[in-house]
Amino acid sequence: MSASSEQPSYREAMREALREALREDERVLVMGEDVGRYGGSYAVTLGLLDEFGERRVRDTPLSELTFVGAGVGAAMAGMRPIVEIMTINFSLLALDQIVNTAAVARHMSGGQVDVPIVIRMASGGGRQVAAQHSHSLEAWYAHVPGISVMAPATVGDARWMLGAALADPDPVVIVEHSGLYNLRGPLGEPPPPDRAWRAAIARPGDDLTIVAYGGGVQTALAGAERLAEEGTGAEVLDLRVLRPLDVDAIVESAARTRRVLVVDEGWRTVGLSAEIAALVSDRAFYDLDAPVARLCGAEVPMPYAGHLERAAIPQVEDVVDAARRLGGG
Repeated sequence: MSASSEQPSYREAMREALREALREDERVLVMGEDVGRYGGSYAVTLGLLDEFGERRVRDTPLSELTFVGAGVGAAMAGMRPIVEIMTINFSLLALDQIVNTAAVARHMSGGQVDVPIVIRMASGGGRQVAAQHSHSLEAWYAHVPGISVMAPATVGDARWMLGAALADPDPVVIVEHSGLYNLRGPLGEPPPPDRAWRAAIARPGDDLTIVAYGGGVQTALAGAERLAEEGTGAEVLDLRVLRPLDVDAIVESAARTRRVLVVDEGWRTVGLSAEIAALVSDRAFYDLDAPVARLCGAEVPMPYAGHLERAAIPQVEDVVDAARRLGGG
């Protein structure tokens, strides 16, 4: 067995994070469609029902509006629910509970009501599940005050970010790219509390900055490896958290490398890439040697055919081509 195969997968790391949370705090419960007997749509919760029982790991009806609402109520009552939604498109059925209740309860109660709910959902394409199950809608949640949004891109973050999310008194959405569940890597050590919500330099470089998150980080890293063979040192900045953005990390890297490429599987129009480009232009305009470049998902419903799906999602060669056009090195 190779060293790589001995490392835990993203799926296993997330499962261990859930197990630790259930073991250490009796207020924590996991709930959602098929999280119990079936083990979750991506097998993240596999085995937790046998270990913790039906009181702590709860299969719910096929109604996101209902079970997310139940989770919000449980959080208001002092529990620490972790709600799993199969894919991010299904979360649209629960938007009223998330945006119009959970996100505003602290404000509307004058600070008297906390809503410490964590909502996990899979996002992104690349698995040929077509237009209704391949969305990258994380920007929708990052737009909403009162919600924090995490996007773990590594096995280590899959293992350790949940603890910071559970400690937050307000709602946290964790967006897990569906293409990462089989990724293997080191668990590492839990980050200190002051780093839990910060961006991380996944690969250092001096010639340009590639800003990415979630599944885009692996694409960016592979692109940076190719660029290094051509003599271009690309820094890959893993955002890790989409709200609140680590503005200082983005600006510092942009000012140092003087060129920025944003990789975002989401749609280009009114997306996260636009926010980051505007932020860099506002804060580091006079440090730039070129306009901020954006590489985004095609603005079409996700195709089912594999070759068309690949064409709709940023690929490694697209990162390399965009970086070449941007210059540097």
